[in-house]
Amino acid sequence: MKILVLNCGSSSIKYKLFDMTSGEVIASGGVEKLGLPGSFLQVKLPGGEKKTLKREMAEHTAGVEFILKTLVDPQYGAIASLTEIDAVGHRIVHGGEHFNRSVLLDEQALKVIESCNDLAPLHNPANLKGVAAIAETMPNVPQVGVFDTAFHQTMPDYAYLYAIPYELYERYGIRRYGFHGTSHRYIAQRVCEFLDIRAKGTRLITCHIGNGVSIAAVKDGQCIDTTMGLTPLEGCVMGTRSGDIDAGAVTYIMEKEGLDAKGVSNLLNKQSGMLGITGISSDMREIETAIAQGNQRAILAEKIYFYRIRKYIGAYAAALGGVDVIAFAGGVGENQWNSREYSCEGMEYLGVKLDKALNRSIQRSTLRECLVSATDSKVKVVVIPTDEELMIATDTMHILGHK
Repeated sequence: MKILVLNCGSSSIKYKLFDMTSGEVIASGGVEKLGLPGSFLQVKLPGGEKKTLKREMAEHTAGVEFILKTLVDPQYGAIASLTEIDAVGHRIVHGGEHFNRSVLLDEQALKVIESCNDLAPLHNPANLKGVAAIAETMPNVPQVGVFDTAFHQTMPDYAYLYAIPYELYERYGIRRYGFHGTSHRYIAQRVCEFLDIRAKGTRLITCHIGNGVSIAAVKDGQCIDTTMGLTPLEGCVMGTRSGDIDAGAVTYIMEKEGLDAKGVSNLLNKQSGMLGITGISSDMREIETAIAQGNQRAILAEKIYFYRIRKYIGAYAAALGGVDVIAFAGGVGENQWNSREYSCEGMEYLGVKLDKALNRSIQRSTLRECLVSATDSKVKVVVIPTDEELMIATDTMHILGHK
């Protein structure tokens, strides 16, 4: 069974084509600068090299059509005919309170997803455009939606509600939803398989650390709390997002800077975080270079970044009544040794003890699932490279009745 996975953003489309019989990725790539001058499709070839194919693509239908055309291209393609694609799985960012699992995207499901657009105005409409593009170009192929918010729907009400007038929750659905749920679900499942332990009875903290950062407390295989909220802005410091901030500070900034709602949203989502503190970049690799050169703001930013992560790990250990496993994933969590060492610093009282030499030895080129805690550590610390696309493909297969 071959399943195409699409992740449609406002100006990008990422894709992977899986042969689920072998679990192999037989094609992958992505469209960038969609709807902008200079748009292009970058294809990853079988040997690992990348090829950039330039084409003006005004909107998502054109982008999806170009991806499909490239998949069957004699030079760059991976399949002989589009009829080989049995289904398409889509990342859908926000399912509100309506979806706690992946679903077949029929007319009713699409209407419900559209009703959640106000909760994710930059993401859901783009996700739906991808669904529409496939429906237009491959009308007989079934499509499945996999939601970023679904895994977190097991949070209890006292964890997801904000202390604002309850009527605002009833009227507008204002509450903590959480994101990166597909990644957290993959990590939670895979770490138990890797360690050969049961989800039942395990207290797990999953750390998705990349340009976006979120942490989840997982008990008995179910999420009981997570750092992101109504939007992905809440929680940890991120590449360009502020994370937690006093709401009074937000209104104060609005008054002083003369910002409207759109302006302050742009400030907190796109100009803050590591970029805002360093004034250099949102990319941790560039920030690490600046730190090596003695840049004091970069040094400060890194301290703030890891302090917030460490604080949430401690908070979730309390919420779980202890912790058995801490799992790290995401671009930073997987690839930078200091993300794990600094995030676990000073946690010996919880029973966390890293094997620092082993942890520091892990390089991008040798990235793999790895236990990095010391043999006498009471808490296991594990690196689990996340695979959201595989999770989406697997869900799609199961929804359609294939095992």
